[in-house]
Amino acid sequence: MTGRIGVAIASAALALGAAGCMGFYEIPIETPIQAKLDVASFQRVLIAGFVAGGTKAVDPNTETARLLRSQLRSKADLKVIDADVRSLVDEVDKRRQQNASAAPSLAQSISVDEPKIKDEKDLQQYESIFSDVDYWKRLGDEYQQPLIVTGSVLFQEISRSGPQSTVQETMDPTGRHLTQEVRTFVDRKGYALIPKFIFIDGRTGKQLYSEGFREEVLYPSSQNTPALSSYFELMDKLLPGFLNTLSSQKIKGTRILLK
Repeated sequence: MTGRIGVAIASAALALGAAGCMGFYEIPIETPIQAKLDVASFQRVLIAGFVAGGTKAVDPNTETARLLRSQLRSKADLKVIDADVRSLVDEVDKRRQQNASAAPSLAQSISVDEPKIKDEKDLQQYESIFSDVDYWKRLGDEYQQPLIVTGSVLFQEISRSGPQSTVQETMDPTGRHLTQEVRTFVDRKGYALIPKFIFIDGRTGKQLYSEGFREEVLYPSSQNTPALSSYFELMDKLLPGFLNTLSSQKIKGTRILLK
């Protein structure tokens, strides 16, 4: 029995000694993620335009089209077509005006100081254009049958109220520093970005794939943050997901090795 205990103690000592000499190394790794959509049959991509709204502080249609074009030029194999950004909201309103039996255009029932589309409910009234195969096929024929990127973008102001935890330092009678968690009720404001990207085959006008996202950013109510700055902050979070639809991406990380 005593011999076994001695062996166990010796083994434990060796293990501890080895652990003391062991080094920890952090190495960078890249994990490949395959593209969600096979675009091998396309050579060109057209960012056509979006059904957009939420606030007049930013034009989500123009800004989103401009940003996606810039990203695709540098990170995708498809040739990006330079074309005017289409206002799909105006396209739908024009159709309503031409159709005597349709409901009046939303443009006639709202103030000029307000966006035509203020929320997701308003957005739904314009989404029928995405199923108009003839419209998208004509557009595809006009630009030599590319992959067409369209969809909807809602960028709206939001506000939240609720408790927030902060760490507060105090000092006891003996002079020791103490920390305690303090919960206070705060008001915050910010923006929500809700895009839905739709990919259409310019040869047939039919949808190939669609994917929606939602991101929010909140600030102290006393902080004045420009709407455009918040828009780009939120788009920066969404871009990897959008780009992964069209091309394989690599996620960078680290791994710990023992030596």
